[in-house]
Amino acid sequence: MLRGFWYSPLRSDQLGRGRPRGRGALKTAMLLGTPLVIGRDREGRAFAMRDSCPHRGMPLSLGHFDGSEIQCHYHGWRFDAQTGQCRLIPSIPQDSKLNVERIRAGHFACEEHDGYVWVYVPYPGTRGEPEEPSPRLPVFGEHYTIAHLAADLPLGIDHGIIGLMDPAHGPFVHQAWWWRSGSSIHEKQKHFEPIPLGFRMSAHAPSANSAAYKLLGVYGEPVVTTIDFRLPNIRLEQIRCGNKWFSSRAMVTPVTGNTCRIDFCAAWNIFRHVPFMRSIFGLFGRMFIGQDTRTMTEQSLGLRYNPPLMLIDDADRPAKWYFGLKQAYLRSRETGQAMEHPMDGPVTLRWRS
Repeated sequence: MLRGFWYSPLRSDQLGRGRPRGRGALKTAMLLGTPLVIGRDREGRAFAMRDSCPHRGMPLSLGHFDGSEIQCHYHGWRFDAQTGQCRLIPSIPQDSKLNVERIRAGHFACEEHDGYVWVYVPYPGTRGEPEEPSPRLPVFGEHYTIAHLAADLPLGIDHGIIGLMDPAHGPFVHQAWWWRSGSSIHEKQKHFEPIPLGFRMSAHAPSANSAAYKLLGVYGEPVVTTIDFRLPNIRLEQIRCGNKWFSSRAMVTPVTGNTCRIDFCAAWNIFRHVPFMRSIFGLFGRMFIGQDTRTMTEQSLGLRYNPPLMLIDDADRPAKWYFGLKQAYLRSRETGQAMEHPMDGPVTLRWRS
């Protein structure tokens, strides 16, 4: 599980609304095996702290939140929600020489946008300040519809990600009248190029055997799609058809060492006047992600016996690049040298799907 990146432990709507006070205003989440307590202060700013009082390890999520400070309910220690700085230890006398404000609970940089709470998980040995802005979903206009989907997986992050980018499972896992069938399998050729921390499937016409893409033909413009993958866990797809567009971001969020979650967010200005478009998207999106979820859940039954595995060319080359990117990132962190990309330049891959 890579550190030094932004991750999303939960969606904004999971924090709820209204004045953030009391125990119910605090939510818990697990991220990279770390328990978090998350909330919004009285100004509406999101915050994230390690869900553990530095005194005796009591979960801070069980304490009281007044909109500014969290009070541990074991000994009453109080911590600033936005900084983690200790503000009060009730048990010490007034003439104590203990500098309370030098005590801090675990605290993480936190932002909120695109309907998600974002938490920066620092690389070990660094100060914990973000090295880059949190990821934003690309949009191409002021007026659009946005929707979110999620599914939990009983797999570690690596299997979740290579399943996300796998180009060959579609005709077998995603067989449906509204997407594609097993009989539609044919050879494809795609061009890839390196980008910082990832790789790009260069702009191309979408798959001819995907019914959903064919709907864009009603606009009478060429349809072009571009797909990026970037460390640590993000797949971006942008579909353009004249001035119409669909933008999606799929993330595989590491929860623990052997569980993860698919977080899918999409924005679009296509078919905006079709009634119940967000509901229609949610219905088919849940069906699509449900197919992946069932398959990966079944895969986990075999993986628990640690079988020998293999990757082949060309369909599994993106998975090989992913592992190469991880290794290059970690080497760069350890040595302080520039990251060496596993791709030397543009590559053309061929597979059947």
